[in-house]
Amino acid sequence: MRKNIGLIDKIIRIAVAIFVAILYFIGTINGTIALVLGVFALIMIFTSFLSFCPLYLPFGINTRKKAGK
Repeated sequence: MRKNIGLIDKIIRIAVAIFVAILYFIGTINGTIALVLGVFALIMIFTSFLSFCPLYLPFGINTRKKAGK
């Protein structure tokens, strides 16, 4: 499993997940949409900690900086 998520990508993913959590806890989102966004947020946090996104593979996306640059 090659790492394909860079630092900026990680920060954005975690920020979005935190934003979804805040929306849930202040009551802006609830019900099915809260469940769907919550699962999405958990996946974003999980992939940011692994530094690997399986959806990037088929498209050849890699947001990590090249070594030596």
